[in-house]
Amino acid sequence: MSETKGIFTISLDFELYWGMQDKYPLAGYKDNLDGVEPAIKKILAIFDQYGVHATWATVGMLFAKNVDELKKHYPDQQPHYTNNKLNPYRYIEKNNHLDHRYHFAPELIDLISSYQGQEIASHTFSHYYCLEHGQSKDDFRADMWSAVAIAATNNIKLTSLVFPRNQWNNNYLSILTECGIDCFRGNEKSWLYRASNTEHSKLFKRATRLIDSYINLSGQNCYSLAELSGIKPYNIPSSRFLRPFTRRLSLLEGLRKNRIKQAMKYAAKNGQVFHLWWHPHNFGINIDENLLILDDLLQHYKKMNEQFGMQALNMGEISELLDSVK
Repeated sequence: MSETKGIFTISLDFELYWGMQDKYPLAGYKDNLDGVEPAIKKILAIFDQYGVHATWATVGMLFAKNVDELKKHYPDQQPHYTNNKLNPYRYIEKNNHLDHRYHFAPELIDLISSYQGQEIASHTFSHYYCLEHGQSKDDFRADMWSAVAIAATNNIKLTSLVFPRNQWNNNYLSILTECGIDCFRGNEKSWLYRASNTEHSKLFKRATRLIDSYINLSGQNCYSLAELSGIKPYNIPSSRFLRPFTRRLSLLEGLRKNRIKQAMKYAAKNGQVFHLWWHPHNFGINIDENLLILDDLLQHYKKMNEQFGMQALNMGEISELLDSVK
């Protein structure tokens, strides 16, 4: 494979309350969700300023304008999770009114699409968990076809995917191909980031991941195109989760940013891919502080672009590049 310049890619898991309904009551997460729209508008402006292309992995339910439209796109079969709390359809049944601000986002999807280089991708239809007990391959297939269909009604063809909670399942990749998905975001190679369900998400592992955000425990987590160029769908793994700003750890911000910048520089110098990701709702509180951190990282990207020719591509563009260099 011929040499290439380093690549900086960003993916955002856009889910509003569908990604949190099994973890928090709505009242307990409203502050983050209320900040999503202003955060997205400012993120888009910063991306535009620095010429950064990004992938917005969007829960299919967000495409709907209301509950009636949402129900028209329900899959033929729903996930049979053993833990009913994980099932968003049960949540919908129990709530007569779903506030548009927290459950639907067609206007924001249109806004994102209007910016150059911003890819609308899939985060499944229902924020589907591929490793939880009770669900099946057929359940996942039905969910994905609903995601494809509701995006198509908005004139969007899905070609990239992020698995919710990073529960990517090797046995389900053939379904992505059936649905026209060319690439997905896998996990870092370290055991710390191995895909697991909620039952196996241990406190020790989560604490060690937090430390890894500030001190290099798992390596740079950058990838050559040769590593990514296997059989479709291509795995474009994560390099680093951009944790939201918290005041209790604010004295460590320099360490956290430096950890990311070092990996970006490694990718830039060695012609590899660095993949940063987060959720828009992570920026929903402390918006200004989070945007300052993002701006600082994108300034660093521009330096890497000027010094080493690093380019910013979304996941779909990386997939196209992998097609061209095979």
